[in-house]
Amino acid sequence: MFLHGVGTGDVEDGWQVALSGALVRLGYPALEPDRWTAPKYAFALLNGDGKYRLPPIIVKQPGKDEARTNRREFERRTSAMEYRLGRHEDVPTWPGAGTVVDVAFETNPFKPAHNYLHDKQARARVLTRVLDTLPDSGELLIVGHSLGSVVAADLVRRLLAGLKVVGMITIGSPLASGSVRATDLREAMQEPPTNLGWWVNFWNGFDPVAAHRGLSSVMPWLLDLRVTTPPGPRVHDAVEYLSDRRVAEAIGYAMYGSLSTELVHTVNAVDVPLDSEERIVLLALRYAHLVGTHLKDDQKDRFLGALRAVQATAVEAMLQRRDTEGRPRPEQIARLAFDLADPAAEASPPAPGAYLTKEDALVQLIVLASDNFLRPFDIGFSEGVKRQAMRDLTAELGLGSVLGADVLDAVERAEKVLTGGKGPNWIKIGALGAGAVAIVVATGGLALAAGAGLAGAAALTSALAAFGPGGMIGGLITAGSLVTAGGGGIAFGLASSGTSAEAVESIVMRQLAAVILRQKLDLEQDPAVWHLFVETERQVRRTHERLDEYSDPKSPVLVELRKKIQILERALEFMREQGLEPEPETRSTTAAH
Repeated sequence: MFLHGVGTGDVEDGWQVALSGALVRLGYPALEPDRWTAPKYAFALLNGDGKYRLPPIIVKQPGKDEARTNRREFERRTSAMEYRLGRHEDVPTWPGAGTVVDVAFETNPFKPAHNYLHDKQARARVLTRVLDTLPDSGELLIVGHSLGSVVAADLVRRLLAGLKVVGMITIGSPLASGSVRATDLREAMQEPPTNLGWWVNFWNGFDPVAAHRGLSSVMPWLLDLRVTTPPGPRVHDAVEYLSDRRVAEAIGYAMYGSLSTELVHTVNAVDVPLDSEERIVLLALRYAHLVGTHLKDDQKDRFLGALRAVQATAVEAMLQRRDTEGRPRPEQIARLAFDLADPAAEASPPAPGAYLTKEDALVQLIVLASDNFLRPFDIGFSEGVKRQAMRDLTAELGLGSVLGADVLDAVERAEKVLTGGKGPNWIKIGALGAGAVAIVVATGGLALAAGAGLAGAAALTSALAAFGPGGMIGGLITAGSLVTAGGGGIAFGLASSGTSAEAVESIVMRQLAAVILRQKLDLEQDPAVWHLFVETERQVRRTHERLDEYSDPKSPVLVELRKKIQILERALEFMREQGLEPEPETRSTTAAH
């Protein structure tokens, strides 16, 4: 159904022709005349043929729990549309565009929408006329232009129970404009109606009717996308909006479904081994799915929804990296792929990982125990869930469930050492964030080679270039590298003013947790950890002394430096007390090296 604006000329007859052409170009069939309707209601806005009652609200606002579930399901469908249509594109600038548009809109373009909302009889006549053209049941796509978008927003909750709105598309909508005064309607639509599949609003930055900002400012749950048609006297016309590929794509998908012919599951005759970055990502996804099995109710729903989005993005990134580098796709990764644009598609868990030695697993397990593996989402869960999932994971790896508890104990003990016995702050521990990026920049990425030499440094730098230091994959790779990285470069990065005290604490904690776990498992210690702490402390102290002589005592820079010094002092003191200070010959050999 197409709800048009008033005064749109031949749009009532011509929009279907324009849109049919766009759909055919995209590969969709042409629109069939019996599948669409464009109710005419211009006369109903001005004159009446009797008294009408405002059609009742059929779709009521759900209760608290039902509203939360509905909002989450709506967001899943909205995210699928966002993935399908893409995010905002940069709009080119056209000199003098504002003048051209202003001349075209010297008259008030908001008057019809304002009159509709504030004339009860006109509103009742329009809604009744539109409802009379609709069937009693079935699926419905609503496309509303200008005033039609206001009618659409007002109409959707008044539809008969047998009608399911698969989606609603609005173009050139004035609902966010203060001139329309649609406060009551916006307040009534603070939650997505339960009969609405999704709502995508397209707006043009040059269209004054669209308030230059879209609708998400007043209804944050819908999806706003900006079209890129050039400015001109007809910038508000429906045909201009309908000429945008993404508008046609949204309509075509609602009416005909996906055109994608990609295979989700790719099988190789001979399986391809995983590289080190892929192994840590699959291990993290496996751990996340194990965590999900121990959660309940709303927390489980939120966690699995976030995991679904993270897995789809991570798997796509790993496969794209393989394709870019001309390497075959591993079966273990390809089988986890699914179409995020399909809201019904589910994320399959990775198969249990191959057996690892304790030495090989140590770093990866510490990262999983102390990092946010659902980045950019942030969902807390209890220590009990964390422990049970980690025990399940280490048991699957052939390392015994006790090791899972040992890993978390080491992380907790390391954090208590650095905070003076306060215990771990899991949110702070998992938020390495910009600190890691600063260290990567400061060291050129080479200090993160985890002792693997120049070849390892090159591989790591390549991986970070492909995935970025942030995000789920880059975050895991960076955090794992920082557990074992040492040398002057990393010390310089930690001492840098661009690295916060919290980031230093997070990195030192992970390294100290590895020291504690090695001691617990009777594994050989890495003397580079001690030297890293010593060198970082030296650089931080020197910076503090240089700045302290002239700066204000409570300068934020000095406060951060003192926090760093305290963190490093506590780490070194703990290692001394535990007899983990390197022997003199080890110190001199490592320093000379």
